[in-house]
Amino acid sequence: MKKRKLGNSDLNISVLGLGCMGMSEWYGPRNDEESAATIIEALNRGINFFDSADVYGNGHNEILVGKTLKERRDEAVIATKFGFLPNEAGISGRPEYARRACDASLKRLGIEQIDLYYLHRVDPAVPIEETVGAMAELVAEGKIKYIGLSEASASSIRRAHKIHPVTALQTEYSIWVRDIENEILKTCRELNIAVVPYSPLGRGFLTGKVKDRNQFDENDFRKKVPLFDEDNFKVNMKIVEAVENIAAEKKCTPSQIALAWIFSKGEDLFPIPGTKRRNYLIENINSLDINLSTEELTRIDSLAAQIKGERKSESGMKLVNG
Repeated sequence: MKKRKLGNSDLNISVLGLGCMGMSEWYGPRNDEESAATIIEALNRGINFFDSADVYGNGHNEILVGKTLKERRDEAVIATKFGFLPNEAGISGRPEYARRACDASLKRLGIEQIDLYYLHRVDPAVPIEETVGAMAELVAEGKIKYIGLSEASASSIRRAHKIHPVTALQTEYSIWVRDIENEILKTCRELNIAVVPYSPLGRGFLTGKVKDRNQFDENDFRKKVPLFDEDNFKVNMKIVEAVENIAAEKKCTPSQIALAWIFSKGEDLFPIPGTKRRNYLIENINSLDINLSTEELTRIDSLAAQIKGERKSESGMKLVNG
């Protein structure tokens, strides 16, 4: 497994991370035993970058990740986030909330220091300088090692970075979500901030395994995402079919094409595809062996114009690139 420095930090992390959100909610029922086995399998195969958040399962995910990695803590880089209130009942970037949230995350994870602590969403009611100022104090106290932002605009990134160096920006980025490609990605590269793409497999759509909306469990949040609306689904399926065609030519899977596309965009990108199953984890790892030609990349890039529907609900879109 290749490893690189994460942005301006001294963290040497695997170029492929593991997103742990789906182990706790939003993508069907939990299976803690298989999820834990997947985390350990990832570690055994060289992945050392694990992503969680306090809101995932209202603390369940941090407990699961912390408990699973307890005996091998020195091998793992643990990232978590704060900002969403429990049950996603609003957001808070208040300094006092940052402190409480950090202490609670440390306790659930069972660790003394969080390697990378993200502000999950920028709070429009609190100047980002105040939030990051509080996070900087947590760094000084040794409770967190590095600061990250999630779904922040270029302006917010610059303002935050003036208060304390920002090490990573986590944001949605995939073949069909391309928001960051202009101003945000340029800003991160100027400031030597790593980009951590979440949902690089298009929330499962780009795997080619989703053929019908009715496959989703009743509690699956994708049923509320405009990209998956009935009409949009049919249009966007053509994008999946195009990726499947390239995968067939390369004798690999659509998932591997989607990840290989991310890797082609630069060595400062560290995707964190989420899975709670070992077989999908191994499939994702094997994407590192796929090289896309200039012609193939051009074909994939051209698909962006066909995408129909927003990547989040109306309320969710108000909080991205904040």
